[in-house]
Amino acid sequence: MVRGTGRAEGMLLVAVVVAALAVTGVRASSPGTWLLEVVWVLMGLPLVLALRKRFPLTRLLCWLLVLHALVLCYGGQYTYAETPLGEWVQDWLGTKRNDYDRLGHFVQGFVPAVAVREVLLRRTPLRPGGWVAFLVVSVCLAISACFEFVEWFSALVAGSGADAFLATQGDVWDTQWDMFLCLCGAVLSVLVWRRVHDRQLGESPPGAQCVSVV
Repeated sequence: MVRGTGRAEGMLLVAVVVAALAVTGVRASSPGTWLLEVVWVLMGLPLVLALRKRFPLTRLLCWLLVLHALVLCYGGQYTYAETPLGEWVQDWLGTKRNDYDRLGHFVQGFVPAVAVREVLLRRTPLRPGGWVAFLVVSVCLAISACFEFVEWFSALVAGSGADAFLATQGDVWDTQWDMFLCLCGAVLSVLVWRRVHDRQLGESPPGAQCVSVV
């Protein structure tokens, strides 16, 4: 049986995401860019809530999703190329660009890896092991590639108006860096979380419907 969040903990996590959306939306330097960055949160939160009884998520995944939402909201508020955190790291390390977008793409692999793994282990006959790890990393890399298609289409449609959303900052290898960091995040996530994730998923048989313990 899945080890999920308690009611109070779940409500707290939802409140954190809603508050982050509200605060960053009001303070966004570019409302259009903010909307493009957080649209995944705006779609994902209602979906998770709607499926909470049929497909309750593990506690680990819930916390990671909130972390991902905060990264997206913060980047959307300032635009990824102008986040104060990224500028602080830039000054500290003496780099030529604001690398907050690099963090965003690393998280793009680190968090979805657990989500993909959870779906595979709960909805297919697959068991923890090499094939699951390979498929998780492959799906995350495919998602990253699709996101680059979205950025490419945005550039075609909006032209220079999409610069804040793209956050390339003049780096001709930005697309490759984005996908590489997503790949690194997915691989690290599988290595770091697999034992914790297996414990929270419990001993349910392959493909069985799991229910929350709360």
